[in-house]
Amino acid sequence: MATLPISSCSPISPSALNSLTSSSLCNPIVYHSSFLPVVSFPINLWRSSKLPAFSQLCAQKILIIDKPALVVKEATSDDELWAAACLRVRSFRDFKDSFGIEDHKRYLAEQEFEALKERVTGKREGFRRVSCINASLPLSQVTCFPDDLCTKCKLVDDGEERLLVGTLDLNQCLRLPNEITGMKPQGIGADFARAYLSNVCVAKEFHRKGLGCALILKSKSVAEEWGITDLYVHVAIDNDAAKKLYLKSGFIYESDEPAWQARFLDRPQRILLWTSLPNPHFLTNVKGEDSNYIHVREFKVWMRAMKKRYKSHK
Repeated sequence: MATLPISSCSPISPSALNSLTSSSLCNPIVYHSSFLPVVSFPINLWRSSKLPAFSQLCAQKILIIDKPALVVKEATSDDELWAAACLRVRSFRDFKDSFGIEDHKRYLAEQEFEALKERVTGKREGFRRVSCINASLPLSQVTCFPDDLCTKCKLVDDGEERLLVGTLDLNQCLRLPNEITGMKPQGIGADFARAYLSNVCVAKEFHRKGLGCALILKSKSVAEEWGITDLYVHVAIDNDAAKKLYLKSGFIYESDEPAWQARFLDRPQRILLWTSLPNPHFLTNVKGEDSNYIHVREFKVWMRAMKKRYKSHK
């Protein structure tokens, strides 16, 4: 994925977000244990330039997703977490064909799997709750795709072999490490009512099929169940496709990362997008009572319920 030089990054205005184009659905905001740099060994594998690539053989095949067969849900097993880790390594990293590169890919996937499992099980400090949300299709419906996708991102759900084609994390926390902090909500309850999306990716073979929107829609539903009122996502300033996806899903611009911070972290500059979520505790109105009083009263009830739920998870 092409990126702009760090020196060319500048703050982006809200109006600039409305003229975006789409080329990729990957959001390279990744939170995992530190990946080792990709090692290129001196002995390169032979590849004949006369042989067409596998992707070229399948390029003429039109992919039509059977929407009823698509399942978007929270991961509940190690099998699902492992498939998500493999898809993230495949989506967020570029690899050269080198001797031993498959072992290196597996090492990176193991690192991501352990970090993801630590967050989902509540063992990572700074995260109140994390859910890995996956999109999958029956393996029988996807036959003309590279082996690294069909074998590494395969999982078994209720006895059926399925292929993981998209994934993201929903993080209930005040802030994500080394990222811009959201400003909403303010005051008491911010750590309960604020959440961030991260690690959003869709297999490149399934881009522009509505899978990104389906993942975000499911994450909003889960966030509402948690009592989240404000949902955020970070995106690289040069990732036009991801920005277009989030705007389409109801996110709007809130702030951008200082250029010096991006240079210090040696990465493309980020922007922070925000969307509000409906909360039934703030929608109730009782005839004959002041609506502001109702909101404050029910907010206190909600706060007590959320604190009780949080203590039960400790």
